[in-house]
Amino acid sequence: METGTETAAARWAAMMHARRVPDEILAHAPGSPYRQDPERFRPAPAAPDTPSRRSALALLADAAERTVLDVGCGAGAASMALAGEIDHVVGVDPASDMLAAFVAACLDRGVPYQAVLGSWPEAATDTGDAAVVLCHHVGYDTDDLAGFAAGLSGAARTGVVLELHAEHPQAWLDPLWARFHGIERPAPPTAGDALAVLAELGIVATVERWSAGPRPSEDPDTRAARVTRRLCLAPERVGEVAEALAADPTLAGSPRERVTITWRP
Repeated sequence: METGTETAAARWAAMMHARRVPDEILAHAPGSPYRQDPERFRPAPAAPDTPSRRSALALLADAAERTVLDVGCGAGAASMALAGEIDHVVGVDPASDMLAAFVAACLDRGVPYQAVLGSWPEAATDTGDAAVVLCHHVGYDTDDLAGFAAGLSGAARTGVVLELHAEHPQAWLDPLWARFHGIERPAPPTAGDALAVLAELGIVATVERWSAGPRPSEDPDTRAARVTRRLCLAPERVGEVAEALAADPTLAGSPRERVTITWRP
């Protein structure tokens, strides 16, 4: 759990801080490397049968009411996988375009909703609590995972389902940071590091590791443009990035290994 006197929470914070884009690179970036396209995160027409969905359904079966809070909801993929099984969902996200996509998904499926623009856990006073709290692929966006997870527990009446990549989802880009910026990125945090933080909080979790299956197809030019932005490079360098991606088959994208972490408050 600890290295010397360093807590797991402090280790997580240090690892995340070390992987921030250097200020001198970020200052000259033509656009934010953190921006995401809502189209890439829209819910599937048919809910995929994942361990995370099954865990959420099991918690809902034990709940007095079928309400969900989706933290970092994005376009609603996590909560819309439960459409037809829930009576109300609150989605919170710091990106207005993601939140608009979440609202559209709720309207399309006839799910009563509340949309909250904000970051977690600061937005907790606006979201209230729910029977089940979902949080998919947001854990690696916070340095303060202990405070983040404590907020999830505090908002859940029945349980929490936290889904993460097995390791930081941008770690696969590390060779490209070395190639284009001459930067050797430090070791990425992993789901194991996250579990150590949860254990420090006294959380006893059920853990299931699984694979998301084949990677969705993506237009190579679109992918190269997205990676170029991630690397804080000028749009004129998309061709170079495309060549680098095509030349190295290991640069397929973030690994498909996932971890579902479920606990009851």
